[in-house]
Amino acid sequence: MVLEENLDIADVHEKIVGKIRSYFASCGKTKAVLGLSGGIDSALVAALAVDALGKDNVHGILMPSPFSSLHSVSDSVDLATNLGISYDIIPIEKIYKRAMLEMHDFFEIGKWNVAQENLQARIRGTILMTYSNRYDALLLNTSNKSELFMGYGTLYGDLCGAMMVIADLYKLQVYELSSYINRSETVIPVSIMTKAPSAELRPGQKDTDSLPEYKVLDPVLHALNEEGLTPEQVIARGVDKELVERIVRLKKGAAFKVMQIPPVITVGDKPVVPRFKCI
Repeated sequence: MVLEENLDIADVHEKIVGKIRSYFASCGKTKAVLGLSGGIDSALVAALAVDALGKDNVHGILMPSPFSSLHSVSDSVDLATNLGISYDIIPIEKIYKRAMLEMHDFFEIGKWNVAQENLQARIRGTILMTYSNRYDALLLNTSNKSELFMGYGTLYGDLCGAMMVIADLYKLQVYELSSYINRSETVIPVSIMTKAPSAELRPGQKDTDSLPEYKVLDPVLHALNEEGLTPEQVIARGVDKELVERIVRLKKGAAFKVMQIPPVITVGDKPVVPRFKCI
């Protein structure tokens, strides 16, 4: 899948970097902060931010939870080292457990609920926004277009920020641009490029627990959005009917989240949000 017929990956890189610079200039800001999860999305945003603002103006915060893998932390440290950016490590386990204790009436003992996942994301959002306020740094959001369309994000948590850097890139395109970043040297660690995507908000979690595989999901989303096809037309192409209906259902259910997200850097003609929210 390509980004757009009239764009190549170098153009996309240049466009995103340029829009980060111009947005920061328009806000009178020089410093950026972002959460580093050990995943491909935050790694790409960090690399783009360094290209746009310089390594001395980008700060990463690692916020491991009780469900974070060891490699998530080590991969994030390796990324920060490669980029030459400063970083803090702030574990959220104690904050999470205290919040769960204070809100115990909301939860059924021994039964997992998605609200527990969202709580972790909102704790991280609070930490990031606190740093943003304290050090006058704009928070860079790291969500991609596939996640946004499917509602795979937490309002007031990982969907917060001053701007969304890669929200007009599908997940497959995130990997494509990340490979471009690594064209001359390994900036984004290989382990980040090759690991299975996971939010790591519960034991053993993978993105595919909630979403179709991106290699299946992204072409369907592209057909519905960029190509403007109806679900029936997509099905007529030979795509599984239940899959298309599931994607459409998730997309509709995510609309209320999309209307509340920060401004999005656009690279194509069909962004995830209406034009008035794009930059």
